[in-house]
Amino acid sequence: MSKSLGIAMYFDADFSPETSSSRHKTGIYWFGNDQRIADNPLLTQACEQCDRLVLVYCIEPQFLRTNRYITGSGLSTNRWRALMESLNQLSEQLADRGQQLLLKIAPALDMIPALMRCYNATVVYRASHAGVYERQQWQILKSKYPYLEYVSDEQLTLFGSVAAGLDDFAPTFSQFRRHVEGLPIAKPVVSPAFLPPSPANERTRVTPASGINSGGLIAGELNGQCHLASYFKTTLPSRYKETRNHLGAGESSTQMSLYLSHGNLSPRQIVAKLRDYEALHGENESTYWIYFELLWREFFFWHAVVAGSQLYAFSGQADTPPLLSAYPERYRRWVNGQTAHPLVNACMNELRETGYLSNRGRQIVASCLVNELSVDWRFGAAYFEQQLVDYDVGSNWGNWQYIAGVGCDAKGGRHFNLDKQQALFDCQGHYVKRWQGDIGVTRVDTVDAADWPLYP
Repeated sequence: MSKSLGIAMYFDADFSPETSSSRHKTGIYWFGNDQRIADNPLLTQACEQCDRLVLVYCIEPQFLRTNRYITGSGLSTNRWRALMESLNQLSEQLADRGQQLLLKIAPALDMIPALMRCYNATVVYRASHAGVYERQQWQILKSKYPYLEYVSDEQLTLFGSVAAGLDDFAPTFSQFRRHVEGLPIAKPVVSPAFLPPSPANERTRVTPASGINSGGLIAGELNGQCHLASYFKTTLPSRYKETRNHLGAGESSTQMSLYLSHGNLSPRQIVAKLRDYEALHGENESTYWIYFELLWREFFFWHAVVAGSQLYAFSGQADTPPLLSAYPERYRRWVNGQTAHPLVNACMNELRETGYLSNRGRQIVASCLVNELSVDWRFGAAYFEQQLVDYDVGSNWGNWQYIAGVGCDAKGGRHFNLDKQQALFDCQGHYVKRWQGDIGVTRVDTVDAADWPLYP
């Protein structure tokens, strides 16, 4: 795929908003990263067009297995717990409205056709996803079953299909921001007035796995709405820029990422609350910075769309590959918080235990893996994908490309001075002590490339 491929051209081929005005006896709504009822225009459309509606979420078995970059389950205990929290709350909300969520651990390319046949569905609804795998699934369904109707929408973003008006995707965030910052943002839509009944009768509930909640937050739409309202009732938005680089969870950040990643909240809902807050308390650099961070999320969404499989390529968007390799021991020590850098160890321990890490912490540990340990950046990105309760495909892999110097960045990578980072953000060592990062390790390697001991 050409690196200069524009969003408009890409939409012409695969991602133009698919609409329908037809009436259907039975339809399928296939949930993805839009696990909410409010500000879900596609769900509202499905409710208006279908007499009966099958609501389904598919967990791909391949995402639960090990792969070349990680060991153990493809989803950590914490990430699995967050997903189940979100889906259980969605299921309960649907049940309160006389509907049900079918939760299937099965390939969607098997399950969606099976549901089509079982209930004689004639239309499938699905929010457009940034990930190349999810996009391929949609295209395969359309090609295999062309007699059905397919409806999609870009409701995971701020600007939706408006962003497709760009002639070419801006290669850097600064250019992208200048293109879109003044574009109008649609107001959130209310929940659908009614939900058509389901022809199915097999409501599923999966008990969440145990784990430590990040900052006491629990995924789910109602929890997200409560957190959104509570956050903007405080003065924290007016101080966000001063606190956003603090280590650890808590009031230093907005903590909206958990709800955005599952689609419990839409970015438009956050902007609407932000504008209400600014109207009441005034605008400042901190309130703008909240919007600025949402623009970064938007950039990485479209970057993932345009990059396709290149999002996972070793060379990324660069012409030459980075000078990195696979060092099993170094990677293992990084994962387990056993490097020669106490701050990195503390961050990795927090991530492993909670499934969450501050933005500053993520940059620090990524820089360590790439620049101090010279490990292939994809191992780090894959580990984050396994661990993070707020995992987002575009933001995660796009940010790792930035650190490795193979992303959409003219400056070419990010190398953090780890001693300076500790002096700036944990000068008294409270964070390192809290997460037991100082274990006294001074050596990078204890074995050579053939796993022979380097020291007695």
